Amino acid sequence: MHRPRHVLILGGTTEARRLAAELAADPALRVTSSLAGRVAAPRLPAGQVRIGGFGGPEGLARWLREQQVDALIDATHPFAGTISFNAARAAADVHVPLLALRRPGWVAGPDDDWHPVGSLAEAADALPALGGRAFLTTGRMGLAAFAHLEDMWFLVRSVDAPEPPMPARTEVLLDRGPFTVEGEAELLRRYGIDVLVTKDSGAAATAAKLVAAREAGIPVVVVRRPPAPEGVPVAADPAEAVRWLRASLT
Repeated sequence: MHRPRHVLILGGTTEARRLAAELAADPALRVTSSLAGRVAAPRLPAGQVRIGGFGGPEGLARWLREQQVDALIDATHPFAGTISFNAARAAADVHVPLLALRRPGWVAGPDDDWHPVGSLAEAADALPALGGRAFLTTGRMGLAAFAHLEDMWFLVRSVDAPEPPMPARTEVLLDRGPFTVEGEAELLRRYGIDVLVTKDSGAAATAAKLVAAREAGIPVVVVRRPPAPEGVPVAADPAEAVRWLRASLT
């Protein structure tokens, strides 16, 4: 009797959970999802779950060998850049097929007032010329990039409470998507927001803020995605990832 084929999903995203749910229903597969552990109470996917880092590309390669992983799917957040490069190195070292599951980025429409930047530091540099009350939706990590903007007021939304350093004039809103356009529009009005800061995560669950900003005529500072490893095949959704996996394991 053949052992189940072992699939490791580097997860933490909605797409990763959807993929794990579909693959875990197949008795011919053993599915393990790895979560970074940065969220206190993550939504756990179907199948086996491990939490925490691997110890760089060497540690990941060792885990792939020891656990007899047959395929690796990198379904991490588009801004979790380090793990993607570690996955590419580890998969190449142990000759395990690797796929990147990457949701498409957002695309500005004709009525959007977007200001693309390359980093959180560049976002902070751009802010003072665009507004004085910013809605910061870049997560709880990296708030130090905005800490020096003492004349600005920030509404920071994140799943878990952020830690200092952060801007002195900050109100924290703990919440988790999906969000609605109506809810986001009300938030902009209630707090007098005149500029939005976001990362190009591309998630439909958090795109409502972009629509609300467009309708309110509010500028949006959009942090571009970091570079991804070259030569790694990419799937845009879980269904495409499943097709790749079936082909890779036959």
